[in-house]
This record gives sequence, structure tokens and C-alpha cells, in this order.
Amino acid sequence: MTGTGDASATARGPLAGVRVLDLTSVIMGPVCTQILADYGAEVVKVEPPDGDVMRHAGNKRVAGMGAMFLHANQGKQSVVLDLKRDGDIDTLRTMLPAFDVLVHNVRPQAMVRLGLDEASVRALNPNIVYAELTGYAAGGPMHGRAAYDDVIQAQAGLADLFARQTGGAPQYVPTLIADRVTGLTAAHGIIAALFARQRTGRGETVRVSMFETIAAFVLADHLGGASFEPPAGPMGYSRLLTPHRRPYRTRDGYIAAVVYNDKHWRSFFEAVGDLATFERDTRFQSAAARAENYDAIYGYLADVMTTRTTDAWLDLLQTADIPCARVNRVEDLLADAQLRAVGFFDERDFGDAGQRRIAARFRSPAASEAFTAPAPGLGRTATPDGK
Repeated sequence: MTGTGDASATARGPLAGVRVLDLTSVIMGPVCTQILADYGAEVVKVEPPDGDVMRHAGNKRVAGMGAMFLHANQGKQSVVLDLKRDGDIDTLRTMLPAFDVLVHNVRPQAMVRLGLDEASVRALNPNIVYAELTGYAAGGPMHGRAAYDDVIQAQAGLADLFARQTGGAPQYVPTLIADRVTGLTAAHGIIAALFARQRTGRGETVRVSMFETIAAFVLADHLGGASFEPPAGPMGYSRLLTPHRRPYRTRDGYIAAVVYNDKHWRSFFEAVGDLATFERDTRFQSAAARAENYDAIYGYLADVMTTRTTDAWLDLLQTADIPCARVNRVEDLLADAQLRAVGFFDERDFGDAGQRRIAARFRSPAASEAFTAPAPGLGRTATPDGK
């Protein structure tokens, strides 16, 4: 085993003093444990000799410190253990009594082979919070199978929703939404388990699976008529599925705008000088009427938006207090006035990381006000200056 330092001495935040043994890799699990680190927990990440595979993903200036790894492993310590060697497994087992939480996204059958399944771990530390992140929940025919973001997006209906809304082919959301939503879900489950342990003195078990998490995420919007028995109509939320729910083309570009409630619609028609249409056409006048006519009312907006430039619409809609925004490229976020004003970006010089890294991440109001230390080198503890 290699590893140095003790981050707990300087930890701050609501989870300060909580120790997390992190047996996760790729994105889903590391997102979960980074949230815990952001809240002040001491997170010790166990990596194989070659490191987490995500160390090699994305742009990098230093080998083993790729962008994807940097943004899912901040504030952690790294230790190297080869779990193919009995000696290193024994070392890991001796570490367990010192931790409050064990988090893993290893397939359950592999954890049994390693002697790190829930029963074996509880024999060593009865009060530990045991968190298991999997692709599919136990009890189903797919439990134990590998799962990746693309597969889960397809299986949970998310890719098909694009086809249904656009009339084109199924598509993936071009961000790792299944991994990140599942990681976030697991993090708040662990926090709840720690709270329960504080009240009962007993360790809890947290099991979170990607497929079921994202199926719930999708169906919360789109179960629709199937929410009732007998069904009260088709599945799918029509406001989200209308082909006109997309950035609106303007005279010189695109704009996002949400004309949503009664006040918004009256203000919109007043702003464009056409209040008579609003007062004459009942489809715009109430939430119930709009819910039956999303294609028509959003189609109207799509036509009207082509009559002015993007800047003209932004001025007009902001004055009318209607939510709107320019359609940014991801590159535009680096200079975004709102993000800059709130100190969203961390641009310290991290020394031996060989780069001036921008940590574009959200900082929870409940977490420490100070930025977390950067992601660690393999077998190291990252200090605030990256050394």
C-alpha cells in the first residue's frame, strides 16, 4: 500500500470527521464520494497499481491526471492496493474498522470473492455505512451485469424521448447524466444513513442502482396517463415532448425562453404589442388551456421569435421579467458573468499537476466555503496547492 498525509486535520464542513473508504472508479461512484468530500468528509480512494481508468480520459498535461478524473476526485486521498493480491486484500480489511462509510461500485459477485460483501465487512465493522452502487437492483434478472451511461440512457427510455420529440433518431444526452444523477442520489442516501446511525447507533446499508434511478428520473415526468388505473391517457408529458420545445431561432441566432405562467403570457403579448391576441385566444389564458395546446402555443412562439434579433429579444424579455438566456457554447461558460461573480472557478496553480487547472464545479451552499483540494496523484494526498 502507498499513500501519504492526513486530510482530516484541516477538514471543514458538515461531514468533518467522517471517514469514507472509497472503492469506486469511473464516474458514478467517484461523483458520489466527491460530494461527500465537498461536505468535509475524509475520503480515501483505493486504486489499483495503474490507477482509476478515468485518470487517462480527457485532455491532460500530466500522465494519469486527465480532465475527467480531475473533476470527479477533488479533495480525496489516494492509496494503491492491488486487490488481486491476498496481502493487499488483507491490508484493506485491516483498514475497515477505522472508517464510517464504505462505498463501492464493484460488481456484487466480485465483492463476495474478495471477502468485502456486506456480511464480511460488518463482521469487521458492525456500525459501518455500507454503500453499494450497481447497474441494476438486486432481485432482478440483470443484477450483477455491467452498466454504462449510454446503455442506461437507452434502456430507461431517455434516448427514445429525443426521437419522440424531434421525429429523428434516438440520441444520448451528451453528458454523463445517468452516472452523475446516480452518484448524487447515492450521496444523499449515504448522508441520510449517517444521520440514522447517529440516532440509532446502527450501521445502515445503502443500495443504489443506475437503471432504477434513471427509470424513476424519466418516469417522474413521463409516466403520464399510466399513473392511473385504468390509464387516464398516454404516457409522456406533452409540454416536454412538443417539437417546438427547443431553443427558438431568432433573426440572427437562437434564444432560450420560457413563457410559462399567466403573468408571463400577458407580459409577452404586451411586450410584442399584441395584447388583443391574448385576450381573444383562450388557448393562452390559463394553465389548463395551455396544457391542452402546447404544440400550438409553442409553435406560435417559434414563429414570432424569428422576427427579432437575439439581443433584441433578450432586452425585451428581461424587461418583461420572462426567463430567457442566450444559447451558450460550453466555451462561453468560462467567461460567464454570473459564474465569475460568484467565484465558481478555481484557478489556483497546482504545482506538480503541471497546469493551471480550472475546476468548473458547483459548490453547495451547505459545503465548506473554501475550495476542496484538487484531485490526488496516484497514491498521494492532494494538498490545497496540489503538491
